[in-house]
Amino acid sequence: MKISLVSPINARKWAFLIAVSLAQALGQQKGQWVPGQFGLNAGAIPDPGLTYVNMAIGYSASRLSDTQGNRVPGIGGSYSFWVDENIFYYVPKRKFLGGYFMPSVSINVAQGQLVADIQGTGLGLAGNGSGLADLFVQPLNIGWKFGKRVDFNTGYAFTAPTGRYTPGAGDNVGSGYWGHNVTSGTTVYLTKDQGATANFSTIWETHGEKTVASVPGGRFSLIRPGQAFTQEWGLGQVVPLTKNQSQLMQLGVVGYDQWQTTRNEGSYIVAGLSVPASAVPRYSAHAIGFQANYILPAKDFLAYFKYYNEYLAFSRPQGRTLAFGFSWTRRIPKA
Repeated sequence: MKISLVSPINARKWAFLIAVSLAQALGQQKGQWVPGQFGLNAGAIPDPGLTYVNMAIGYSASRLSDTQGNRVPGIGGSYSFWVDENIFYYVPKRKFLGGYFMPSVSINVAQGQLVADIQGTGLGLAGNGSGLADLFVQPLNIGWKFGKRVDFNTGYAFTAPTGRYTPGAGDNVGSGYWGHNVTSGTTVYLTKDQGATANFSTIWETHGEKTVASVPGGRFSLIRPGQAFTQEWGLGQVVPLTKNQSQLMQLGVVGYDQWQTTRNEGSYIVAGLSVPASAVPRYSAHAIGFQANYILPAKDFLAYFKYYNEYLAFSRPQGRTLAFGFSWTRRIPKA
């Protein structure tokens, strides 16, 4: 994000503070994976054919939490973004390794904004950007059905830095580095009619190197963001809306937890000083919320709404996540 010095300050005194603020602004205190995307039906496997999922997911925060989970005093402003994800799954009819091969690609458009000020220093941070974001591709993903009680899938995905990114710019949309992910999703049907479910998903991400600039026109340096692990969970119940069950409502409690598991590598260059990226503390976030799905089984259509409130966060923004959209499957062959 763009940094503006409103009034002269002692560069050495504030070098570390600037580095930490930049780490927040540039998204290093959040993983590439945006939590809140799975929730209910995490292990569900689409019917054979082509499935399209549209997900609008947004995050907003006006609080920055420190290493103890307390609000950082003297820092005001807001941080928010929206991502519109267009996800395509293809599931062949023929099984692979006893399961269903279900690769996917997500084409994303994003818009974000940061406004922050550190009171009493004259230091301000501001930036915004919109456009095509990073591409998420899952070339390997396989799902299995274990009887009528368990659906499970696992796979490998990568994040390609296709979004616009210029070191030190205030209108970046992409992360500026490659990411690699190992994913899993599990749905356990708690009742014989499969109406009640317990759901759990995991995403472990590793990251490549990223070029950063501490100030516009400043010196460049390389950092490697630390690895991150995200788990999402949900407990849901299906309620028929019609006697013939042609329309269903699924309601549930959902949540997520995300941790940075390894330290950042590399260094920031601020006012001629080298500040190790590892000095930026590791982050985590924890949220709970609810999800509502409207389902038309015969048409393979589902619309959903999710809301999460982060009740605890460490060394990163603490806010709210909102997601809504729909999924539709064109069966091949037709049912």
